[in-house]
Amino acid sequence: MDETRAGELAILATEAASNVLIHGGGGHVIVSGVVHHDGHRAQIVATDQGKGIDNLALALTDGYSTAGTMGSGLGAMKRLSTHFEIFTGKGGTMVLLELGDSSTDAEVQVAGMALPYPGERLCGDGWWCDQTPQRTMAILTDGLGHGLGAAEAAQEAIATFRRHLSIQPGDILGYLHDALKKTRGAVAGVVEISPAQRELTYAGVGNICATLINGNISRGLMSHNGTLGITAPRIQEVHAEWTPGSVFVMHSDGLHTRWDLAAYPGLLSRHPALLCGALLRDYRRQRDDASVVVMKGQ
Repeated sequence: MDETRAGELAILATEAASNVLIHGGGGHVIVSGVVHHDGHRAQIVATDQGKGIDNLALALTDGYSTAGTMGSGLGAMKRLSTHFEIFTGKGGTMVLLELGDSSTDAEVQVAGMALPYPGERLCGDGWWCDQTPQRTMAILTDGLGHGLGAAEAAQEAIATFRRHLSIQPGDILGYLHDALKKTRGAVAGVVEISPAQRELTYAGVGNICATLINGNISRGLMSHNGTLGITAPRIQEVHAEWTPGSVFVMHSDGLHTRWDLAAYPGLLSRHPALLCGALLRDYRRQRDDASVVVMKGQ
């Protein structure tokens, strides 16, 4: 980013963090860079577990404040950002801010986040997504343990995935198994979504949780026991129908598995980054790296 855009990003990050502290009593601000086929952007997701915002329309008005501040935060953040979304309720408030080129023409919206074990600078979880007009493919991987060795395994898995994008998810995991033999090993899930064929294909090895949500129906997609690079079973793919309203969630064991997005009325209709934020805020175990990928049909 140039100097002006970098300055705007600094303002957004500062305002987001201030709101989390002052109004939410503390929380998290996750900043990441997103590169896509027609540009790049910075993304900020700020989450807290405060009492929520009673009157959102009023809160977006300049000059309104419940904490004795100038009251210019939310309104200024909305004007400054390329994309702005806020979700608030009894569980707290989440704000999504994007700055830069915004890709809105894809039939599948994608967001992902990977956070390191508390206190670590390197993350042993990782994810990657590749999109074309015909299909969207993504990987989520978790290197054994945490720290440097886990991060090296995760990055090797991602690099191998990127070299084999033309083949099916199950076959990609076979290549990952061979490539990861020189590392401490990892678990991984790979998904392919073909909107024109209305099909989702998933294959996973290890404790990767994958769930497909279609309306009120939630279906878990099986990952096989094993560890890529050490021992892997005969890998089988799972096929399911994909519709414009489908939501696919894939995460590592850094999150509890007993989550329910239906407990957040209206959240499934929002940007996938807010779904990631909710899962990390409310279901993170705090004793391991944690990662989640959410894909949503347009």
